[in-house]
Amino acid sequence: MQITIKHNFPQVQRQLDNLQKDIARQATASALNKTIAQAKTAMSREIRAEFNISAAKVNESLSITRASASGGELRMEASLQSPRKRGRSLNMINFMEKSTTLAQARKRGKAGTLNQLFVQIKKQGGKKALGSAFIGNKGRTIFVREGKSRLPIKALQTIDVASMFNTKRVNAKVVQMMVDKFPTIFDHEAKFFTDRFNASKAV
Repeated sequence: MQITIKHNFPQVQRQLDNLQKDIARQATASALNKTIAQAKTAMSREIRAEFNISAAKVNESLSITRASASGGELRMEASLQSPRKRGRSLNMINFMEKSTTLAQARKRGKAGTLNQLFVQIKKQGGKKALGSAFIGNKGRTIFVREGKSRLPIKALQTIDVASMFNTKRVNAKVVQMMVDKFPTIFDHEAKFFTDRFNASKAV
């Protein structure tokens, strides 16, 4: 998820052209980093508005690459991403009905069968029954048996945060937030670094 100053923000480009080179670099890097940090918060919020998932689980799957303009080196790019890692799809346990405790899920009914497990992936979607699925791995994983025997079993996996990140509605709202906020954030950072530079020259 990136924004381009020359293409998206001609007014910011004009400001850059009028700033002293070091100030321009520092202001741009700082503005990019603050914008991308706000984008991460917004992305987490938008994902949780659509999907029934905890903030902790979303945030651990979002990462930021920061821009830098120090030590004689310049990397004028900041990005927000949710890398898709092989085997990292989410287990259904992350979407289990919040009112269902682990003890309740393990409790056996009169017929000797485990209580039914329900999950809800989307906030606006209905609950889904998981049939004979059960909780194992010390409460961290929902499994289902692949046959009538006790073994083998497999973990029930579903959509990962990377896929939520790339949902068009979610992604578009966060990109628009970045486009709306970046000029104001840049203006503030340009003033901050200009004032700091002027103050150092006045000493």
